[in-house]
Order: sequence, then C-alpha cells, then structure tokens
Amino acid sequence: RYISTFRPSVKREAEKNKSQWKTMGPAKVAEPSPKNFLQKHSKEPKLPARKKEQDSKKLPALSVPRRTDHPVMGIQSKKNFINANAVAAITGLPKKPQPIYVDRRQGDKYLLETSGLVPKYIKKKDYGVTPKYVTRRNEEMKRAQKEQEASNLEHLKNRAMKQLSDEERNSLLQGLKKNWEEVYREFQGLPVEIDTISKKIYKEKLELQMKQLEHDIEVIEKHKVIYIANE
Repeated sequence: RYISTFRPSVKREAEKNKSQWKTMGPAKVAEPSPKNFLQKHSKEPKLPARKKEQDSKKLPALSVPRRTDHPVMGIQSKKNFINANAVAAITGLPKKPQPIYVDRRQGDKYLLETSGLVPKYIKKKDYGVTPKYVTRRNEEMKRAQKEQEASNLEHLKNRAMKQLSDEERNSLLQGLKKNWEEVYREFQGLPVEIDTISKKIYKEKLELQMKQLEHDIEVIEKHKVIYIANE
C-alpha cells in the first residue's frame, strides 16, 4: 500500500508539541514581580495637565455687594409720612372705579374691559371703511361685465340677432301658459282606463307636450333678456 514520505516528520512534530497542548495558554510565562502590584486608580484615564491662559481677561466687577461690605447704619429720615400721605390723599384726583360685570345675580365680578363685551373695534381708524381689495375686486368685476356685454353685443351683431322687448316676452309667456292649459285640459279628459294602443300613444304625446311647454315657460321666466335670430 501507499505510504507517505512525510510520515516520519509529521510524527516528530506531533511528539514535539504534545506537551504544549496540555496547558491553558502559553507553556512558559514570566512570573510577576511582587513589587509591581496593582495599585488603586491605576487604570483610570488621566487628563492632561491644564495649561495656564496667558491672555486671560479680568472678570467684570460684580453688581452685588461683597461679603466683607457692611450696610450703612444710623441714617434716619425726618419726613412725616402720615402728614405727607394725608396731603396726597386730599389733593389727589379721585380714582375712577373700573367697570365690571357679573354673570348672574349672585355671581362673581369680572372686569368689563378685558371681557370682550366692549366693542373696541369700532374705535379703529379703518372701521367702516371698505377694504382696498374689495374695491379692487368690484372694479375688476364691473370691467369684466362690461367687456362681456360688449362681446355679446358684437357677437349678436355678427349673427344678426334681435332682442325681444318686454311686451313680446310677456305675450310669448302668456301664449305658452295658455297652450299648456289647453293640453292639460285634454289630458284631464282622457279616460281612466287606457286599454288600447292608440289611447296610450295619445297620452304619451300629451305628456311630452306638457313637459316641453313647462321647460319653455321656466326658461323664459328665468331669463329676462331673450334674443332670437332674424330670418
């Protein structure tokens, strides 16, 4: 059988390092000296030494008195405060009472000025004055309305359309209402039972006529100005 040529060298290496596998860690460790024992706070990080500032400015003087300062004692005033207060009360103007309000008959009192019930807004300079943006918007709306009317007139002139007068509009409206009443009278005269096809078709025709007349009447009543095309 095959035998490796490196077999003897492998056996020698195994026997040589066999004793080192029996230990925890390195086989040979230097013994510690009893003089180099662990001291207290030896492993804590140490900050570098503080440098002295050469260009340091002096702190400003404190406004509070020092601990060694003593107050001035023995000063007395010759002012008669009783007479002074009496003269000030006699010659002074009377104090106006503040307006108050109560929430109910036996309720608490509150100041009226800070309650929001006093209409302070009416004392403003611009109170009652129309804002500028409202005036500007109204002018723009009027200008746009005039431009629209001018464009409508130009369009009507180009199409040769005629505007109905109030009398013609009223007469047209009365005629439509009269036609609706006639159609409605015919609709009321229909029999209760619609048993033939011709009766059913006639009823549907009357309903369509009434619906169309109602639509035309509503359009004419809604629009005050009506234009018709010239033939």
